[in-house]
Amino acid sequence: MDDDKSCSSSFSIGKTAQERGLSYVPECYVIPTSHRPSVTPDVANVPTIDFGKLKQGSHERAIVIQEIRTACRQLGFFQIVNHGICQSVLDEALASALEFFKLPGSEKAKFMSNDVHKPVRYGTSLKDGVDKIQFWRVFLKHYAHPLADWINTWPNNPSNYRETMGKYCKEVKKLSLEITEAITESLGIGPTYMSNKLEDGMQVITVNCYPPCPNPEIALGLPPHSDYSCLTIVLQSCQGLEIMHAEEGAWKQVPQLHGALQVHVGDHFEVLSNGLYKSVVHRATLNSERTRISIASLHSLGLDEKMGTAKELVDEEHPGRYKESSFKYFLNFLSTNDLAEGKSFINTLKI
Repeated sequence: MDDDKSCSSSFSIGKTAQERGLSYVPECYVIPTSHRPSVTPDVANVPTIDFGKLKQGSHERAIVIQEIRTACRQLGFFQIVNHGICQSVLDEALASALEFFKLPGSEKAKFMSNDVHKPVRYGTSLKDGVDKIQFWRVFLKHYAHPLADWINTWPNNPSNYRETMGKYCKEVKKLSLEITEAITESLGIGPTYMSNKLEDGMQVITVNCYPPCPNPEIALGLPPHSDYSCLTIVLQSCQGLEIMHAEEGAWKQVPQLHGALQVHVGDHFEVLSNGLYKSVVHRATLNSERTRISIASLHSLGLDEKMGTAKELVDEEHPGRYKESSFKYFLNFLSTNDLAEGKSFINTLKI
């Protein structure tokens, strides 16, 4: 038992504490005291943006664009309502995700892999059994655009997974382009600046499952990190996401708002904006009572296409601060670095 409690190599995919539903938190999951989440976290004052107003005339649009600009500068994060995706589409995507994680291990094992370059993979923690600290998380990742190219590689058990998740992916892809237009407009470089590149770019879906944890105050679902993407749109079943409030240097819990979607500014939009907008640092906390599901849709340029700073945002007073990089560059970074040790992709891009 002592070996089982302390050795991370005991917790390979399919045998992890979170998959087995252990009644204790093994030593290799325990977060250093200074990084542990609060049992009673402060709630973040997150901007909630009525996305429907973007289409209600130039005056209303200008107000929303300014709200987005402020949110991207101050937090790198906001929630949107009236986004145009039916509640039934959201609910069915979350339900089919939960059903997948309830499947027997033999079904999920078909997709098990530690290769971060694989377009469809099931795994646990960050990199199963390799991480020095393990995280109380199970996930399924799959590429989603163009949908017709990838959907037949996704799980077909549950039987409705491809249909329900495919419907959500299609809708959220369309929404991502509308959000991108609003963000680039708010930067002053015009709504169509990135449209074609992102329309043809990558969409990676990360379906996260955070089972109940017997001691949620000493473990995490995911360590602090920012997303490599241009932007990430997140749907969650219940609260558990925390964001770093940079000005206060404090973790704040994102409140759960029924029907809302969360928008994260990613590293590549920080690069595009020359640091005017900041990619949001966030982490996943746990609870002891219920399973939390989140579906993150990460949107970026094509695999090999490099993101650089918009030349319109560079001058003598504001020199370029970032190197160009691609999604493939990030995958190589992920395969050779441990995010739990505080390694940050965005920091490798700063000049």
